Amino acid sequence: MQFSKLFSAQVVGLSAHIIDVEVDLSGGLYAFSLVGLPSTSVDESRDRVSAAIKNSGFTSPKQKNQKVVIALAPAELKKEGSHYDLAIALAYLGAGKEIKFQPEGKLFLGELSLDGKLRPIRGTLLLVEKAREAGFKEVFVPKENADEASLVSGIIIYGATTLAEVIEHLDIKNPQNILAHTYDDTVFVIKESEPIVDLAHIKGQDFAKRALEISAAGKHNIALWGPPGTGKTMLAHAFSHLLPKLSEKEMLEVTGIHSVAGTLQTKILLDPPLRSPHHTASYPSIIGGGTIPKPGEITLAHHGILFLDEFPEFDRRVIESLREPLEEGRIRISRSKGTDMFPARFILIAAMNPCPCGKYGSEERCVCMPSTLSGYQRKLSGPIVDRIDLWVKVSKMSHEKLSDIKNGESTEVVRERVLSARKAQIERFASHTRLITTNNEMRADDIEKYIVLTPKLRTLFNTSAEKLKLSPRAYHKVLKVARTIADLDTSNDILEKHILEALAYRPTEFR
Repeated sequence: MQFSKLFSAQVVGLSAHIIDVEVDLSGGLYAFSLVGLPSTSVDESRDRVSAAIKNSGFTSPKQKNQKVVIALAPAELKKEGSHYDLAIALAYLGAGKEIKFQPEGKLFLGELSLDGKLRPIRGTLLLVEKAREAGFKEVFVPKENADEASLVSGIIIYGATTLAEVIEHLDIKNPQNILAHTYDDTVFVIKESEPIVDLAHIKGQDFAKRALEISAAGKHNIALWGPPGTGKTMLAHAFSHLLPKLSEKEMLEVTGIHSVAGTLQTKILLDPPLRSPHHTASYPSIIGGGTIPKPGEITLAHHGILFLDEFPEFDRRVIESLREPLEEGRIRISRSKGTDMFPARFILIAAMNPCPCGKYGSEERCVCMPSTLSGYQRKLSGPIVDRIDLWVKVSKMSHEKLSDIKNGESTEVVRERVLSARKAQIERFASHTRLITTNNEMRADDIEKYIVLTPKLRTLFNTSAEKLKLSPRAYHKVLKVARTIADLDTSNDILEKHILEALAYRPTEFR
């Protein structure tokens, strides 16, 4: 019996799984079967692998009278993707005694083209992390994925351009270390980038800028509403440069997510991601899902920003589905075959007009029918409104203000205050049993521990909360925002002015 076994891996959702690739060769008329719940892309590998083997200087499986059985285990896991090609080709050649090498501790990833070249794959970072966790010592990947794979320390990465290169490297008779990839730790060096929009160049809108500063400091969700053309989108884009750079752990987590989704355009993501889907985007593309669940925009915005322009124009089901991620920082995608959990801890920036025509509440006459206006505002349910910490009206600026040559505070100046406030929060929660880094992540029991008001201030706040008819969730939201405002003010205690400013950001029209 001619038998060979190698190892590959696959990502399902955002979880990686080690896959055994077994090849058995026996006599008889030519037959090539692939078992183990392969998808179409996996099943088609028989043709890619056969051509790649032939064009790499070996005899094609199709030119021999033999039965080829390839099993991908565990059999109950649906196999997706084309990255098994390299492992299948090497396992076949090993079973046929055409090559000989030691497979122990090695994992193989890569799609083969018909001429034997290796093509890049998705999800390399998560797959290599799983390989290290499972005890593998070496991972072979396409050359284009080697930099991404090398982000995982403690495991040897080999980047190859062709099947022939891998075979030459593995040849036990003539071993040559021709594929070793050097780990480059300079990718973790933080490089400051210029802001696309500097706050100093946005005329007026001081109230909105202040709200953005608070949002960035405490990771609070924010809604900007007002007539068209008042700068809501510009403010949202300026916001991304107020945030601190990602930590090394966050970099790897975010990079892994974008690698699986196929949206990774660079070696590693250093900055918090900014995702801005159009309001016509489908439910699965934003929330995630599909027959085989895949991450949506809310997961791609993990540790970053989700900017939803024209917020009420999004499908109602999309808006309501934001409840869980806004509260828990994750989303559950349930299907008949199981449930996948995707991370989704982001800062929501929602921008909207006050009505479909955009003129409600302004000097210009609103042409919307009362029923239209009511229906537009009803698209935002109470639970969604409660989950947004800061509601900011962005009004039209006078022409005199727009022509003012004086600039306000720059993004860099505001960002320094944000970083200082973030540092204070990290120190405050350093001894917490749960991983908390910002005020918005506090739960009800944390609020009781970390937010202490004087009896006089507590009475003032309760009276104000009663007049504004705040829900328990909104009540706690105001306290967390007040704590962030105090941090920006470098104050250990929450003062009356901090509470009053936090209350000023609660909505009036959208309740």
